[in-house]
Amino acid sequence: MVEVRWPRRLGYLLLLVLLLVVPPVVLVEIVGWPDQQWPGLRQWVATPLTAQTLTVALIVLAWLVWLMLAATVTLTVAARIWSGARCLRRVPLPTPLQATATGVAGAAAFGVGAGYAGAVAPPEDPLPATVGTLDDSGGAAAADPSDLLQGDQDGGVVVPGGWLPREAAEQVAAAAGLLWLRRRRAYQPGASGSSALGDGDLTPLPATVTALQAALVVAPADTLTRSAAATAPQLSGSIAALPSGSVTLTGPGAHSAARGLLVTVVLEALRHPSPAPLVITRTALAMLLDPGGGRVWPPMPGVRVADSVDDAAAVLATVAGQDGPGAEPRQAAPLTSSRPVLILESSPPAGTVAAAIAAGAGTTVLLAGGADAVIWHVDAGGHIRDPRRPDEAGVRLCVLDPVAATDLLTVITMTYAPDVPPASAFEAAAVAAELPRIPRQATRLPPQRPPAYTASFNSTIRAAATVGRLDLRVLGEPILLADDAPVPIRRSASLQVLVFLAVHPDGATTGQLAEAIWPGLPAHRLTGRLYTTLSDLRTSIRAACGLTVIDHTDNRYRLHPAQLDSDLWRLRALAVHASTAVTNPAAAWQAVVDAYTGDLAAGHPWPWLDPAREATRRHVLDAYAALAAADPDPRRALDLLHAGIRVDPYNQTLHQQAIGVLTALGEHDTAAELTDVYTRRLTAAGLLSEAHRASHDGAEPVSGR
Repeated sequence: MVEVRWPRRLGYLLLLVLLLVVPPVVLVEIVGWPDQQWPGLRQWVATPLTAQTLTVALIVLAWLVWLMLAATVTLTVAARIWSGARCLRRVPLPTPLQATATGVAGAAAFGVGAGYAGAVAPPEDPLPATVGTLDDSGGAAAADPSDLLQGDQDGGVVVPGGWLPREAAEQVAAAAGLLWLRRRRAYQPGASGSSALGDGDLTPLPATVTALQAALVVAPADTLTRSAAATAPQLSGSIAALPSGSVTLTGPGAHSAARGLLVTVVLEALRHPSPAPLVITRTALAMLLDPGGGRVWPPMPGVRVADSVDDAAAVLATVAGQDGPGAEPRQAAPLTSSRPVLILESSPPAGTVAAAIAAGAGTTVLLAGGADAVIWHVDAGGHIRDPRRPDEAGVRLCVLDPVAATDLLTVITMTYAPDVPPASAFEAAAVAAELPRIPRQATRLPPQRPPAYTASFNSTIRAAATVGRLDLRVLGEPILLADDAPVPIRRSASLQVLVFLAVHPDGATTGQLAEAIWPGLPAHRLTGRLYTTLSDLRTSIRAACGLTVIDHTDNRYRLHPAQLDSDLWRLRALAVHASTAVTNPAAAWQAVVDAYTGDLAAGHPWPWLDPAREATRRHVLDAYAALAAADPDPRRALDLLHAGIRVDPYNQTLHQQAIGVLTALGEHDTAAELTDVYTRRLTAAGLLSEAHRASHDGAEPVSGR
């Protein structure tokens, strides 16, 4: 873009210089100064309107216009200079320690370069890319470093409302993936008719989780590891890293750090179950997550909520293997490396309760008070600061605001559910009904309807629907075809725009597109990037076929159905037709099966895809279940169920139906083998504990996960 803009800017500059220089030169050299042409006072009073007086008036007017132009240019330049000076004043200067470290590093670098002048320079590390521009080409402008989501100089991940260490961010992303697997496992094909994006268990994940997933896709692990190699240490999610005794959190990031501690403890409890690593009073929990009060939280792994300080002391006594305050410790099961932690809103009262807390808790975190406690002053970024040396940043804690912490805890707790053995009939749906629902995201798009088709729903619908139009295929690897020839799309963000608009045929606003492609970043800062992406996409399509397939009306972008068709639209229309077909429904469901060529945008990890991908998969599962239920031949029904299992190998209902058919056919060994394979698949994915697997094998349960 710079190569295109500089001639225009140079032309504007030359024109401005001419306007400032040429008029005064012409007026002075050719016409002269106004006082030289001005008539005498008596002459002007006697004859005011003469050629001479009119000439002088025009000269004065010309000088006034020039002075106004010069004043405008002067004020504009002064404002630009003042703005630049203010930006320079805001640039943080290095501390003495940083300056010393920079000087030592520079000296070492020059020394190494002088000692090994003939050595071959190593390849440079690849620059991190922003979300949605991983494969950009064609001279795309570099992104603003402040727009990058991939983690900062401390090697963590920045999300809207907080910062997480890399390990904690990966655990949250794993929990989000596990949640979608639980939804896939619990879905009952054919039980509720045709699926849609509005299904309750297809609610998109909260914005914080989506931004975190996108950040992990952008930033490879080795990039973050290199960036964090020479920085301050991080406090990991393990509560074993906390000091013993009492710690009082102060500063602007105190409550944010307490929320981060709560989230990381829950994550650790999912990986390493322990009796009760964290106890928090209900008042402290409300201070951190629910200032308004009234919210009832579901059970969180590794967390006990106590109604009062006395109840917290009793819980700690039980965890520590005591019968109560002042009792002798009894032998208890060994704990993990994590020590019990207590979070209180203020220092506990002196006496027996305080003694019990001190004996039972490895660390007591106080949100206020605590004269005898170690004081951690936490800044807004999560760094622990020593008041005596405020310029030196210490250990960095995970910090989250109430919205971010609530988003993460909601997703994490939804993955914490009782194990459901595969042999139980339809218990997965009952477990899913008991889980807390993710609140709908206000910024998400409403459920969309596929375009209506007037063509007959048969095996030739694709050929009939794409005559004279572009064909956008998003089932499998996305590709745009013009006369069966692929249209080159240079930017991955452009490809995302096409797929997103295919998923939402009713269109999307600028903010909705920007939020989906670059989650977690302010939409107003992405407007220019989105316009560049759309312009490049339109140019590529127009160069390939001369069509304009993206409309922008009523502040919404849409794919033009008269010039473009999509295999996803055809599949949705076929599914709606099959779910309402009265005559020959088997042929309608078979058309759905034939139209499905793969997962939606297979291989692309865009976080916004998950609800639409699962909804599309459910269309096909409904079709296989309906065909199997209507087929009188159990062998053909078994083949259809196996085909559905290949589409979704985690769905429990299809496995139960296949096991039931095998049992009815007398093939008990094959049914047991299918059950064993399914059990092992669930265990490998983290959907089933080793205890259920061991009990299924007839062996002793294996502890842990």
